Amino acid sequence: MLKVMVVEDEELIRKGIVLAVDWASLDCVVVGEAANGEEGLEVAAKCSPGLIITDLKMPKMDGLEMLERLREAGNNAFVIILTAYDSFTYAQQALRLGAVDFLLKPFHDGDLEKAVLNLQNRLSRQVKPPQLRIQEIRSGTKTRYIQEAMDLISKNCADPNLSVSQVASELGLSEGHLSHLFKKETGTTMGNYLTRCRIQKAMSLLRQRKLKVYEVAEACGYRDITYFSGTFKKLVGMTPSEYQNQAVLP
Repeated sequence: MLKVMVVEDEELIRKGIVLAVDWASLDCVVVGEAANGEEGLEVAAKCSPGLIITDLKMPKMDGLEMLERLREAGNNAFVIILTAYDSFTYAQQALRLGAVDFLLKPFHDGDLEKAVLNLQNRLSRQVKPPQLRIQEIRSGTKTRYIQEAMDLISKNCADPNLSVSQVASELGLSEGHLSHLFKKETGTTMGNYLTRCRIQKAMSLLRQRKLKVYEVAEACGYRDITYFSGTFKKLVGMTPSEYQNQAVLP
């Protein structure tokens, strides 16, 4: 069941949304309401909504600033915007902050319900993001050196300076000899294995939806966001942003 928070400074509209909508039929429950952005931040911190329905223009703190602060705090709730301002700029900002719908006031009976249903249908159709199988290697017992090499790569893949030569040095072997053994026993190169470890870590971070794409790239050992995005798409079949957007909130 999707937890909903309503943020609207006009009390009649807010109470109408909270009380008049048949939330149970939409598989939703209203867990909080607020009259402005400041109150919205407090309520969101307490009730952790999965969907925020908010006005834009409100006293003390408007809806856009509230959403900015929520995103900075790691809140990834879906958002439906209510506003009397038919402004492309507002729409752009709202979409950038993750709005899934944009309703102009006064909206008609059924419009809000339709927007929520569209979101629910989107979530029900949403397939689990693909998982990358990094262990595309031959089965069987590995020699001590190869197992240690795999462990070193897995544990240190976030280090942008990690290299085949560094792993070989740690194990007291020449780069050429270790590379030959690794390919012979696993069926893949150490470089490919390192890349797949990094992308798997990136997929895990993207599913959490707490970091921006460039922050995920840096956390996985990539200094070049363009190279990271290209590598990710090649292995996963979609861009990091597309993958992150497909991740359903818990």
